[in-house]
Amino acid sequence: MAKDYSAWVASSPYVVGSFACIGGGLFGLDISSMAGVITNPSYIEYFHNPNSNAQGAIVASMPAGSLLGALSVTILADKLGRKKTVILSGIVWVIGAILQAASQNRGMLVVGRIIAGISIGIASAVVPMYQAEITAPAIRGRLVSLQQWSITWATPSLTTPPLFPEFFVQFGCSYIDGIASIRIPWALQTIPAIILSIGMMWFPESPRWLMDKGHDERALEILADVHGKGDPNDALVQLEYNEIKGQIDFEKQYGAKRWGELLEGSVFRRVVLGVSLQMWSQLTGMNVMMYYITIVFEGAGLTGRRGNLIASSVQYVLNVALTIPAIIYIDKWGRRPMLLIGLAMMAFWLFLVGGLQGAYGHWAEIGGARAWAVDSGNGNVTRAIIVSSYLFVCSFAITMGPVSWTYPSEIFPMRVRAKAISLSTASNWVFNFALAYAVPPGLASISFNVYFIFATCNVLAFFHVLLMYPETKGRTLEEVEEIFAVGHTFTAWKIGKDVGMRNPADFTGHTKKRTGSVHSSQNEKVEATHREVS
Repeated sequence: MAKDYSAWVASSPYVVGSFACIGGGLFGLDISSMAGVITNPSYIEYFHNPNSNAQGAIVASMPAGSLLGALSVTILADKLGRKKTVILSGIVWVIGAILQAASQNRGMLVVGRIIAGISIGIASAVVPMYQAEITAPAIRGRLVSLQQWSITWATPSLTTPPLFPEFFVQFGCSYIDGIASIRIPWALQTIPAIILSIGMMWFPESPRWLMDKGHDERALEILADVHGKGDPNDALVQLEYNEIKGQIDFEKQYGAKRWGELLEGSVFRRVVLGVSLQMWSQLTGMNVMMYYITIVFEGAGLTGRRGNLIASSVQYVLNVALTIPAIIYIDKWGRRPMLLIGLAMMAFWLFLVGGLQGAYGHWAEIGGARAWAVDSGNGNVTRAIIVSSYLFVCSFAITMGPVSWTYPSEIFPMRVRAKAISLSTASNWVFNFALAYAVPPGLASISFNVYFIFATCNVLAFFHVLLMYPETKGRTLEEVEEIFAVGHTFTAWKIGKDVGMRNPADFTGHTKKRTGSVHSSQNEKVEATHREVS
């Protein structure tokens, strides 16, 4: 049977593990495109000067759609497969982007953003799942982290140099008079989605999904191309194949693919961790700083549209640049240390921003609206707030950003992975929606206290991670099962670094023996789970 993918693509681990990240880039496109237009005079005039509530609703329509999209992956990823679901997300995005670019009123804009949001929700749930299931454990964190990096980027336009994000397209179009200054950037957003949907046709399906559907030979062929340069007897290929086979056989014998299982034993523990981490990633305040950064800087006393856009652009560059070290070292540093350090640093910078605005700001009128602002003549305070905002973004980019997508993609068993990851991602969009809607009125009413609220959330998240999140770096998805079988629900730091680790060379060519050992290991885990529950 001819392969339905390119063997060359499959044999390139960084290609096969990174291309689908264009799906994450769709979210980055939305953030940058919306952040760049909310202070555009043409946007304000054409959509009848939306107040804080109306603007919050327009921005929040995208995460509302994303929630629906993420939940739909519970069905789509298991029925269609991971690959076809990624392709579908690109098609849906094109429809949403066209509607936004052609918007005649707020209603049409909101509908376009909801449809685009459905695409983002689908991609944000299925892309990390696909990456985690097809990449080698030694580089899984690195490649899944690319999902976050792609979010920080937007597509280059046809008239800007390569590697410039959509935010700079917005800046260039700000010199255009009229509604074209917002229609052009919105229309250009169709390009990456088209590339994603067409390009994925040359990529392999997830071998874990194929084996779950009974296509063992195709799965082994893909594993050989992805991990063994076409050699099915390669040590890592044998390890992955037999662990996946043993895990799936065990789950079919002892488990069922039902929603109720998400509330049972160690699976429920992991659902809480995945859902909570995605929730905390929103409650850090990062997306608020990205969506409304021009408003934040106006409140800091930075006046002038283009000066504000330039200062905001620096924030986007820092977000892109500081994600790179995390991508390179996440599989060396580990998930826990990155989360703990990042949360502590983000809390510090937000307390500082809130304190400076509270001490030196006052109520004023900006653009015809009441807002809390620092006097433009108080340059030192303005610069301190802007620098603190930059350092906050850097702290997120190098820690929480990549880990928040990597961790939920690697902790769930195969039988409930699609449902559990979809739920985790859905929590991201629930809080994204709530914050996108609530922050503009919040800044207009309680001003600098908004920063104190988010800083406190970072402190709470720090202690949650410290107590309950075990380390997962370096393990296969099947070996992660053993981490949660040993217990330590509230003392995660006690779980040893060698728990679940195996040597691939020990299992080369011993398929039958290996499968049996996996079943034996699984039975031990069932007993451990029963002990934990009881």
